[in-house]
Amino acid sequence: TNCLTTVWRLYKNLSEDQQRYEKQLIFEHPAFVKLCQQLLRDSRRMTRGDLVFSLHAVVNLGVPQNTLLVQTLVRVCQEKLNQLDNRCISVLATTLAGLDKDKNVSALQAGLQLLVEQRIPSIRDIFILQNLMKCMGKDAPVFLKKKLEMAVLKEIDHLTFPNALRVFLALVAMNYCSIPILNACSKKIQENVHDAPFRQLILILEACYSLQYRNVKLFSALADYVNSTACLWDKRQIILFLSAFETLGFQPSELMDIFAEKLTEDPEFLNLKNLLIVLRVYSRLNYVPRGLKHLFFETLHSCLNKYLPQISNTELLKAVYSLCILGYLPHRALDELLQKDSRDELLLSDDLYKEQKEMMLRCVKACMELDSPSFTKPAFVLTENFSSLVSLNLTKAREALIELLGDENMFRQNVQLPYKYHIDFEIRMDSDRKKVLPIAAADDHADSSVQRLAFLFVPLSAFCVGTMHPQGKLAMKKRHLNKLGYHVILVLNKKFQEMTNEDAVAFLKGKIYSENAFPFSEVTVQDNN
Repeated sequence: TNCLTTVWRLYKNLSEDQQRYEKQLIFEHPAFVKLCQQLLRDSRRMTRGDLVFSLHAVVNLGVPQNTLLVQTLVRVCQEKLNQLDNRCISVLATTLAGLDKDKNVSALQAGLQLLVEQRIPSIRDIFILQNLMKCMGKDAPVFLKKKLEMAVLKEIDHLTFPNALRVFLALVAMNYCSIPILNACSKKIQENVHDAPFRQLILILEACYSLQYRNVKLFSALADYVNSTACLWDKRQIILFLSAFETLGFQPSELMDIFAEKLTEDPEFLNLKNLLIVLRVYSRLNYVPRGLKHLFFETLHSCLNKYLPQISNTELLKAVYSLCILGYLPHRALDELLQKDSRDELLLSDDLYKEQKEMMLRCVKACMELDSPSFTKPAFVLTENFSSLVSLNLTKAREALIELLGDENMFRQNVQLPYKYHIDFEIRMDSDRKKVLPIAAADDHADSSVQRLAFLFVPLSAFCVGTMHPQGKLAMKKRHLNKLGYHVILVLNKKFQEMTNEDAVAFLKGKIYSENAFPFSEVTVQDNN
């Protein structure tokens, strides 16, 4: 056992190329064959520790699972299962997690799961607990996951920084979102963030995404750490950070400013893959670097033009779509995209993303018209009622508007606009914003004196995490509705549903009649915080 475990420790620290070479030498070595034969003969006489560690070493060295040696060790472990201490259970669980399911492995896993369930109350070591969580995996029954959660919570006061990281990742492996454990781990990570290497920081963010865990304090601490040490990071590493934050919907504005400055100073490092990531990040998080807007856009546009000869039509669509969301029109790339061959290839393709591509192409065309400097606000916008029915989550808003305005003829609901835009409720007012006009009467005054309000009831996911800053698609819609002559009022639907009926009416009244509810040209979503 000592010989095998020593070989394994030396072997695991080698590079992949070295491992392939050394593995061949090990397997061809006559002493290794004799060692395996001796292990096969003596397996039933070995101590529990030697037995488990031998199986662990043999499996990790790459001895095939279907060999007599591995199958014999698995069966002997099954026979001696009740004799294993907590440490041996942890090692065995790790070993089985790396094996394919077969008759012997499945039987041992079933027995191990029962044993773990019995032993959990006696396990005080968080390292062992997190390892069991990881090895039991997502297929473990819910009651076992809850038992492991309670055992970890009992020892949470003794949580160290390395174990906090391990527990965090173990929850991902178990596909179990325990908010108390995650909060405790997050606190420990925030306190020791300076000790975490690059890869672990990325793994933390990926774990938050997998578990749908949103902790603004944790995200801010990680972003602040990367900000303060930005000079030490490679630009490609910062891109990975930004991409991880983007998948979480979190906007690290300072880091995005720092990266934009680095990018404008030295854009040559940006390959096509990273260019597409940068465009996606800034467009989805709806962020334009402070003081660098024109230079930043021109730099990205120049990089995109450089890759036009080699870029695929799908990648070109994604790049142009991202820039359009930010309100920038890359003319050369647009010409390339809208050529008949490119457009036909995108729309005729029969892949899973056809609808998404059609939506992106439609948005690009809308941006070309509405964001063009030559576009002027129309005196009249052709609209139609999409349906007289409102969805259940808008019923409360409809009833509040009727109570406030006195009549359902004072507003329109489910309004369909040009460019496939849709608004939940439309209200029309006089030029002084003192009086709400009946819809029929307002239709007779198709002039600039009638002011149109567009109410959009949006989910929390439409904003960047922890803020009321709209993400890219919502920001683009709001910008375009402004261009069409609407004053846009964004309402966080979840908060609105939690209001009493009286508060809901008062809230809408404040948004409609208050002079500070919306400036004439542009509304700020922070008003709805």
